[in-house]
Amino acid sequence: MPHFRLETNVSKSKITPELLKKLSAAVAKTLGKPESYVVVTIVPDQLMTWGGNDDKPCGTATLMSIGCLGVEQNKKHAAVLYPLLKKELGIPDDRLYITFSDQSSSNVGYTGTTFQTIFG
Repeated sequence: MPHFRLETNVSKSKITPELLKKLSAAVAKTLGKPESYVVVTIVPDQLMTWGGNDDKPCGTATLMSIGCLGVEQNKKHAAVLYPLLKKELGIPDDRLYITFSDQSSSNVGYTGTTFQTIFG
């Protein structure tokens, strides 16, 4: 159910299967969720500007989860994700927004139903 989606102006050539696996493992660990539910999506090669500048890496991301998000938890998640994206893709901390989206189990579908039905 957790989904990490990054839209970035970084080239597709820098998006490797190894990076996707690192992000998947990091998301699972920071949220305390099974990695078997984690989805990571990176949308590269976007036409983006940040502060009027389009020649440096930047991005916007969303981390969606059912629970495990909140004021203090989001600080922990940010402390995990920002350094990883900086190291792997060269996106500076001050050129990336991450929006944290806490969804109710009734708002996330899976296997033809919702997680509210699956988990009760």
